[in-house]
Amino acid sequence: MHSPAELYSVAPEGGMPKTVTAMNAKRVAAARMGDYEQFSFPGWNKETVYGFAMKPADFTPGRKYPVAFLIHGGPQGSFGDHFHYRWNPQAYAGAGFAVVFIDFHGSTGYGQAFTDSIRGDWGGKPYEDLMKGLDFALGKYDWMDATRVAGLGASYGGYMINWINGQTDRFKALVCHDGNLDERMAYFDTEELWFPEWEHGGTPHDNPAGYAKHNPIDLVANWKTPTLVIHGAKDFRVVDTQGMSTFTALQRKGVPSKFLWFPDENHWVLKPQNSILWHATVLEWIDRWCRSAAGETVPASSGR
Repeated sequence: MHSPAELYSVAPEGGMPKTVTAMNAKRVAAARMGDYEQFSFPGWNKETVYGFAMKPADFTPGRKYPVAFLIHGGPQGSFGDHFHYRWNPQAYAGAGFAVVFIDFHGSTGYGQAFTDSIRGDWGGKPYEDLMKGLDFALGKYDWMDATRVAGLGASYGGYMINWINGQTDRFKALVCHDGNLDERMAYFDTEELWFPEWEHGGTPHDNPAGYAKHNPIDLVANWKTPTLVIHGAKDFRVVDTQGMSTFTALQRKGVPSKFLWFPDENHWVLKPQNSILWHATVLEWIDRWCRSAAGETVPASSGR
């Protein structure tokens, strides 16, 4: 998480890798980045779950910082020690946030049983791991401000943001990128039919209980947390009407909310100028809601 990708070589007999390229060396040397470490905690069923904690880029001992709590997609994905080109924790560290991200049950890299354990349990084990992991980090790192936490996620992480909004009001702000609101309707909209049939135990008409078990739309009545919704018009995995519906629900509930729609993006934001707009909008949103009682403002425009 301290460097973008470069090429290295290793001899056939093994040994230390040798640097082949250093295309990003000057930019990395000039960038302000946050230090980080991995931690573990007892998650669902007291099984070991791993996460990362990252300090703000300009960390000052004795000061408490607002927290960006990032939730990865998939759900068969991972927020490991790599330099992500879309959801990069360093972007939030550079904007003055502490960062926490958890490899909850369902994540890859911990064995197939761990990955498969959330089949039919999307809002169960992962949600429990996320809340326990966040509590653990807030208790372990005294530089994190438990009263100023924003939750952010995309794809399955966006689904989880909508699920979280119906479960708790512990967050000051939420960001939902390309996330499902209604698992039942999402099945009929997506281009990837095998996936929901595997995850939810069949089709909605053959196994309706599998789609109703953890469906965010059924808990909209509980929504209270200010939420930024983002979606791409060319997203065929999670169609943009899911984002529009999420925003409509927030608006009709009277929850502070904003909708950012990209007519030329798919499930990811890939164009450089769109990415700049995405990050500026996201950082402004969590900054707006995660100020301290004293009126402190995180320097969102300084994120790189």
